[in-house]
Amino acid sequence: MNSERYRKIIGTIVLVALVAIGFSTPIQQWMMLPEQVSVPVDANIDEVKDSLPSLFSIHTEDEAAFTVAAGDFPVKKIHKDRRERIEVIPGGQSIGVRLNAKGVLVVGFHLIETMDGQKSPAESAGIQKGDIIVKLNKQPVEDMHEVATILRAPHEAQPIEVEVIRNGKTLTKTIDQSITASEGIGQLGMYIRDSAAGVGTMTFYEPLSGKYGALGHVISDIDTKEPVAIHKGEIVRSSVRSIAKGKNGIPGEKQASLTTSQHVLGTITKNNTFGIYGVLHHGHDLVNEGRLSMPIAFADEVKEGPAKILTVVEDETVEEFDIEIVRSSPQKHAATKGMVIRITDERLLDKTGGIVQGMSGSPIIQDEKIIGAVTHVFVNDSSSGYGSHIEWMLQEAGVPLENDERKAS
Repeated sequence: MNSERYRKIIGTIVLVALVAIGFSTPIQQWMMLPEQVSVPVDANIDEVKDSLPSLFSIHTEDEAAFTVAAGDFPVKKIHKDRRERIEVIPGGQSIGVRLNAKGVLVVGFHLIETMDGQKSPAESAGIQKGDIIVKLNKQPVEDMHEVATILRAPHEAQPIEVEVIRNGKTLTKTIDQSITASEGIGQLGMYIRDSAAGVGTMTFYEPLSGKYGALGHVISDIDTKEPVAIHKGEIVRSSVRSIAKGKNGIPGEKQASLTTSQHVLGTITKNNTFGIYGVLHHGHDLVNEGRLSMPIAFADEVKEGPAKILTVVEDETVEEFDIEIVRSSPQKHAATKGMVIRITDERLLDKTGGIVQGMSGSPIIQDEKIIGAVTHVFVNDSSSGYGSHIEWMLQEAGVPLENDERKAS
């Protein structure tokens, strides 16, 4: 009887001990060791060791694997998946952005006196906020000036045929202007504005394909707050005339204009949370600046500490300024705001007050590698803001992060 009781007690103690061992720190760390790690081809063994728990040491076997040991006892063999480090050309240039190269944007409606009471003829005709007007009475329109010219012409109160683009589809609507005595755009009962979306900064471009990335964040309509739909978007050169200095609570701004020639650099094909993307035209003049290609750094390689940004604060001259990486998240999947950065360059702080509107997209350089782009400013601290990792911007641009050899394996 006592023997049976002792066996149960001992069995219970052994079971509890096994469970406790399973929850111990060394065992938990061993269980967390991966079967395979992704390593840049030029990474050294210390960089790999830094990513493992401090309990373990590393013994290199060959180019394809290494052994993790606890003291003198080997505990696991881990295979290396070697990442080819690609190179792109850093930007920093100020660019003008037109998400809709032709047409004017409908941003709202207003009521006017008609024979049927107060109403908006445009809204009654089925036109919606966010529509891009590309033709009036079969005449192409590219800006608000052309809209005004067409509407000033005598129409004898005839209906106005309006061709719009909505969600990539072309639609035709007819506005009955016989119900109102108003003239010009006022007779239509809608607010419109040119579709140019402002200025930003080029982040990078891939020299062989011409694919580029810029801004690092989505362009939203100032009135609708929705991402602006793209219709024949394009980027052009821009020149910074002056800086409206930022201060806590009020973001500053680059006050820039399109260059006199308004030479189109390339197309815009994508506008999302990671920025704008497209392809540069053959023969674009960015190549004349003679910038050399630079390797990229993956998200898990970015370190806290000194770094630099490339941006324009006067005319079209790209300059280098000091910043600090305050925090970086070693993201394994695409996500925005992967870094917290702070401007430390006294000259830039004196000139701009920190991060300003129009600086979004400025490439971030660390250890002679492109690590990301400036994306947002903190409203209550204009010297600080967020950055996005270059790895995710390259994916959005369609620039392969892997060479053919790795894909084949």
